[in-house]
Amino acid sequence: MSRSALVLMAVLAGLCTAAWAGDIEGKVAGMKGKSVVYVDSIAGKTFPAPKDQPVMDQKGLVFVPHIMIVQQGTTVQFLNSDTVQHNVFWTAIGSDKKAGHNLGTWPKGEKRPFTFDKAGVVPLLCNVHPEMAAYIVVSPTPYFAETDESGNYKINDVPDGSYTLAAWHEGAKNQSKPVTVAGGKGNADFTLSK
Repeated sequence: MSRSALVLMAVLAGLCTAAWAGDIEGKVAGMKGKSVVYVDSIAGKTFPAPKDQPVMDQKGLVFVPHIMIVQQGTTVQFLNSDTVQHNVFWTAIGSDKKAGHNLGTWPKGEKRPFTFDKAGVVPLLCNVHPEMAAYIVVSPTPYFAETDESGNYKINDVPDGSYTLAAWHEGAKNQSKPVTVAGGKGNADFTLSK
């Protein structure tokens, strides 16, 4: 097969994919600060683990970022950028207390990796500095977004279909609702409360 035929096939495949995928947009209201919105698990569909390894830093005696969202299967690198030792632990992932873990304590400049194979919210804490707290939201799909400060979000490239969309905010009750992506578009708004 000629090179130009292969290029044409690749372009056509890309156009076909684009025609069958769209964006989910909406707004999360009711709570101040950022929220996380994601497409919940899709029956019969699994996704390869991402190769990127985002960094959860400990800097100025706080976790940076305060909220991180990753796809299930992601390895997160935990970095200590402070001159004091830090510890990272969590008591559960979602409601599964057996998934709690302690990475231990380590000095400045070192990283410790952890692969999040289970979906759910991970509340991060530090034994050395009890005032430190952050969250990792582990999405079961690659379709997720963090809202802007006004609560707006956009999840890109979601295949046409019907899904359950979940919204999470620190200190609020989680909320789920059905959403349909059709013709390259879907919309869902949430109002969260404590």
